Amino acid sequence: MSLRLLCRRKFWGFLFGIDRDVAASARERGCGCGGVLHAANFPRKPRGGPPDLGREHGMRFSLCCAVDGCRRRVTPESVRFLGRRVFLGGVVVLIAALREGLTPRRLAALHRLFGATRSTIERWRRWWHEEFPEGSFWRGVRGRFVPAIAAEDLPQALLDLFVRGAEHEPLVDLLRFLAPLSAR
Repeated sequence: MSLRLLCRRKFWGFLFGIDRDVAASARERGCGCGGVLHAANFPRKPRGGPPDLGREHGMRFSLCCAVDGCRRRVTPESVRFLGRRVFLGGVVVLIAALREGLTPRRLAALHRLFGATRSTIERWRRWWHEEFPEGSFWRGVRGRFVPAIAAEDLPQALLDLFVRGAEHEPLVDLLRFLAPLSAR
């Protein structure tokens, strides 16, 4: 899968639409107390996307119950954001999945395109190889994969499982799979 996908506004617009639809579905379901959910979106300053992405791409969809005494906040899952990471989720997945390693030339290109430094990329790889496999999300879903996926093969092994169809589909499918990591 090509990193050029991450430079396309259309790709990020597609992910924005998925997040918008997920938030609309959560709003329709309402609060667990029976109350109506209102928009309580908040700004993020995501890094790694194309420089010409509109400000709306930094908006994290969130909802808040209208009932006094409840005011419960609901932050729907997101395919654009990977937890509280500053970089957009697709960037974290694809760059961490590079098989050839970080040559000086490749590192310079990644820094120019996405603003990712060597230490940032190494931190992402450590997260994928050490923290992610120990987390409750992975412990709950890893049994779905036969043969088992080794921690050192993440995230590339997951991308390989989702490969099919159009160029963007494997990454979108993987981001949908990882979306529970983005919600509280």
